[in-house]
Amino acid sequence: MYKERASRLPGAVVWVNTPVGDGRVLPDGCMDLLWHDGRLLVAGPDTRAYVTGGGVGAWVGLRLCPGTAPALLGVPAYELLDQRVELSDLWPAGDVRRLRDRIAGAADPAAALEEIALERGLPPDPSLRRLVDVLDAGWSVAAAAGELGLGARQLQRRSRAAFGYGPKTLARVLRMQRALALARCGVPLAETAVRAGYADQPHLARDVRELAGLPLTGLLGG
Repeated sequence: MYKERASRLPGAVVWVNTPVGDGRVLPDGCMDLLWHDGRLLVAGPDTRAYVTGGGVGAWVGLRLCPGTAPALLGVPAYELLDQRVELSDLWPAGDVRRLRDRIAGAADPAAALEEIALERGLPPDPSLRRLVDVLDAGWSVAAAAGELGLGARQLQRRSRAAFGYGPKTLARVLRMQRALALARCGVPLAETAVRAGYADQPHLARDVRELAGLPLTGLLGG
């Protein structure tokens, strides 16, 4: 069973999941701080679907708003691209051990994980938030760069550090998420393609299959 709530950390989501069988995590522009079976891990940004094993017990996570995790973790996002790593690979082992003990002893591990991020987090960069907003609204990368007053190379460099990949990939991931949200609300697929910013329905189908590893109909039925 999966449950989530808005976090006190701006734009973040706290979630708890007790999976049954394998799962599929789709690219969404986010990074997650994870707690499972006494371990603290980081889920880096994904460029393709990540298939999870069911495992035993609950997973607790803090899904961080796109572009905000590097400031919290102290590493650029591209170093964690398509990876799941131990937090102790990024932070001093003694600090992580104390954090693990703190979460393990908490009555609510999800709240404890959120509290740790609140203590260490930094205010989000408004320019990165604006970049996500305009790309999610369907702006072109060139228009987004102009809105932020950045050259193409500057935008590429800042995007890789914040999101793990360039603005074109970020725009593609956000477009897929828009399409899935529309389709799950019952919007016909041809209309979904147009409203999400695809050339046509076959374009939507190809892009979703490449990013998610399943056809769109398979995702909607799952």
